Amino acid sequence: MAKLISKTYGEALFEVAMEGQKTDLFLQEAQDILTILDENPDLDKLMKHPKVSRQEKEAVLDNVFLGNVSREMTGFMKLLINKDRYSELPKIFGYLIERIKEERKIGTAYVTTAVELTAEKKEAVKNRLLETTEYKTMEMVYEVDEAIIGGMIIRIKDRVVDSSVRTKLEEMKKQLLQIQLG
Repeated sequence: MAKLISKTYGEALFEVAMEGQKTDLFLQEAQDILTILDENPDLDKLMKHPKVSRQEKEAVLDNVFLGNVSREMTGFMKLLINKDRYSELPKIFGYLIERIKEERKIGTAYVTTAVELTAEKKEAVKNRLLETTEYKTMEMVYEVDEAIIGGMIIRIKDRVVDSSVRTKLEEMKKQLLQIQLG
């Protein structure tokens, strides 16, 4: 249900952005608002508190965001308050951000390695991903996890390519356990 809500509202906001040719603006504003909420958990708690009236929440939105983000974005957040959907705001904005990036062919790759990659190797991984996907640009998120022993794990959306030594060892273990001796 929550995924349906975020998709429905996120898609509506995306259509408003496309119609008004404001995808750049909405992308930046959604990212900025999520950052503000992340850095100010008390603001988020206040906005989600059931004993704070809708009018008070709208006044807080006006004080914090009016003049700093577009009229459409503040209006959208007020709509979420009035529909009791404010708690879905991070998921809705997350959907919007991903939708705009998809439209622009911007991918995000999460790369996990056992050791830190050099700048040259990072660039090589990025270039290889650009060659093998439909994306024009790629945002790279690198993580080091010594537990994978070696190799690399790459995740783009719901696709995972796992060439880690840990996974290969686990597969070999399963195969060896399946061999019946006797």
